[in-house]
Amino acid sequence: MRETEEVSVLVGEIYDAALDPSLWPGVLAKIAEFVNGQTAGLLSKDSANKLGNVHYNFGVEDRYLELYRETYCRVDPLTPLLFYDVGQVTSVADFTSHEEFQQGRFYKEWAEPQGWIDAANVVLEKSATSCAVLSVIRSKAVGTVDAEMRWRMALIVPHVRRAVLVGKVIELKTAQAATLADTLDGITAAIYLVDANGRMVHANAAGYSMLADADVVRACSGRLIACDAQTEQPLGDVFASVASGDALGIKGIALPLKSRSEQPYVAHVLPLTSGARRAARTSYAAVAAVFVRKAAIDAPPAAEIIAKHFGLTPGELRVLLAIVEIGGVPETAEALGIGEATVKTHLHRLFCKTGASRQADLVKLVAGFSMAPVS
Repeated sequence: MRETEEVSVLVGEIYDAALDPSLWPGVLAKIAEFVNGQTAGLLSKDSANKLGNVHYNFGVEDRYLELYRETYCRVDPLTPLLFYDVGQVTSVADFTSHEEFQQGRFYKEWAEPQGWIDAANVVLEKSATSCAVLSVIRSKAVGTVDAEMRWRMALIVPHVRRAVLVGKVIELKTAQAATLADTLDGITAAIYLVDANGRMVHANAAGYSMLADADVVRACSGRLIACDAQTEQPLGDVFASVASGDALGIKGIALPLKSRSEQPYVAHVLPLTSGARRAARTSYAAVAAVFVRKAAIDAPPAAEIIAKHFGLTPGELRVLLAIVEIGGVPETAEALGIGEATVKTHLHRLFCKTGASRQADLVKLVAGFSMAPVS
């Protein structure tokens, strides 16, 4: 199979998993193969509760997954992922040196026993304190993340991100695509099934209610129209793009909308043109499902503000937060799984960048940012 065909098939299967979550392990296996990794997983990290959870996985034994949830998520050196841009491909080298990584508990007690050396990670979605991540791990035999792996990850990441986003909008964990039409009325988001011309062939109860208000979207000769004139044409372009076989949505599968009162909304467009998605439109001429809901805007966390304000590296930020919470160099070194000398080096850099002279000053600094209102 040619590479372009391989990518096309893989992207289609990624979107199928949005409607049928049971497909994710198999899709992750194919993602790992495509980028030359050995394992892959979709996981979430919560910096507030220091929790990590692997939702879907390929290639990691159950006992190591349990160990990660119980212990090693707390000393994972990749925790600063929350402070990277959504969609940015990162590896161990972006957070710390490989020498430092291999000295820590996470590597010695969790990664090395499984024969792993590096991982390509991408934040798919994030809020103030948590993020959803795609992680593909590489073995020692293959070597560290290289430019080829980053390039291949970048090809598929936008589609994994959209699939995860749409799956969250649907808010159904085990629904089969074939039963989608029967469950639409039980979903709170406004949903419309449309044909290539944007004509509605089905809407759920919330969708009809939104049309009646004519505040965000409206019906015109049976077509779904955005009330905001600036969005009307882009929405129509997406429908036409999907109908012509472009299931990727070149202009984006998520579109911003505005109500007449300038309130922000977002429309997510899911193609219904291949694989398992065809079963969802068996009785319809629909080429796409459109989900419309009010946009939620999350404020950046205090830690992210601090990192940007002082130009801190992920390693420096990680040490700063640990010092504030734990309080001492030896305790911080043990918790993070790094040497005391490394902690002291990061502390010295923190003092230089922030102007602090004592650890107590760092605590006050973080506390001040935490209490400051976010504009």
